Amino acid sequence: MIPTWAIVLDYILGMIMWTLIGRAAMNIFQREDSNFFFMRVFVKYTNPIIKLFKPITPSFLFGGFIALYVAWFFYLFRFYAMPYLLGYDVWGMLAFPLESDFSKQLYQLFN
Repeated sequence: MIPTWAIVLDYILGMIMWTLIGRAAMNIFQREDSNFFFMRVFVKYTNPIIKLFKPITPSFLFGGFIALYVAWFFYLFRFYAMPYLLGYDVWGMLAFPLESDFSKQLYQLFN
């Protein structure tokens, strides 16, 4: 059984990761300074995280690629560090608690 602290931590990291990916996807259709409500929300909530990673972000990245680059770090932490901290060798496909719960809900909704 996965400890509660690990599930909470994974949910937080997962939400940050998916919000960064959402920002990158929205950046395909909208500029970062757009007045569109959802783009403003994505930029407002992800800018502090992107600024935190600025010292290790390559200068040649631009726009949505910066958000994807930062999201990649959250993915790496969730994929490699979380199982190590919990004492597992490998979690496997859809073993992230956030994505696993989401996929279970989708399965129940459509079946």
